[in-house]
Formats: sequence, C-alpha cells, structure tokens
Amino acid sequence: MSEHRATVAWQREAGTDFRRGRYSRRHQWQFDGGAVIAASPSPAVVPAPWSDASAVDPEEAFVAALASCHMLWFLSLAAERGWLIETYEDAALGKLERIAPERHAITEVTLRPRIAFAGTKPTAADIAALHERAHERCFIANSVTTRIRIESRD
Repeated sequence: MSEHRATVAWQREAGTDFRRGRYSRRHQWQFDGGAVIAASPSPAVVPAPWSDASAVDPEEAFVAALASCHMLWFLSLAAERGWLIETYEDAALGKLERIAPERHAITEVTLRPRIAFAGTKPTAADIAALHERAHERCFIANSVTTRIRIESRD
C-alpha cells in the first residue's frame, strides 16, 4: 500500500570510552518530509550523562505514535458523522514492564483523550463507538501486541 522511511543516525564523540559503555546514546531521527528529531534512550533505561532527557526516547515515540494514529482516525470518523471537534488532547501513558529475564516491553498504553465538541455533542455511547472504531482502524494499534485502553476524559 505504501512505504514509510526513517533514518536513525548516531556518531561516537571523540574521547569517549565506547568499549566500557561510557558514550552518549543521543542520536537523530530523520524523516522523509524533512523533520529531524533529537532522540535518546530514556534516562530510566540509560542514566545520564549517557542519555538526554530533553530528547524523545523510543518508548515515548511508541506511545505518541499510538495516540496520534488513534486521534487521526477519531477526527476522521467524527467528521464523517458531522460532529465538529474544536480540540483533542490525549495525555497518553505507556507502561514498560519486564516480560522475561533481560526482556522488557511496553505492555500497556492507556489513551486518555479530552475532546471538546462545538455545536451538537455526541452522546457518551456515540463517543465510545467512535473510539472503538478508531482503534479498529489504527494502523499502529493493528501492528502491535500491546494492550491499548481508552479512558475518555470528557
């Protein structure tokens, strides 16, 4: 159907002791549209100074990708049904847990959208149905085994 590309680039800084694990893991994500994002492991996974808390870590990006995909489908489905959305904000949360010795996974992502409608607001049942349909349509959600929960904050 389509292809999606990202370039991940890292370079060792001079004078670092790579073989002893004393090197920065800060790197860049470059996307085909031109966006360049500073990336790093989470300081919860790799402590500073070898990580950079101001950069996006892969776990955050995973949670954001799920939340973004869900939101885009929700907006599309609401527009098809004639509802007018003014704002959509999701305070999504992912849980990284040990699944086996030396293996971890994001086992659960909770989407917590707060949506403001203008004009006629859909019922709670309508909103729940939109979330269910958006979840079914989300490419990212369909690609992972992570449990995804939706807790609407409306």
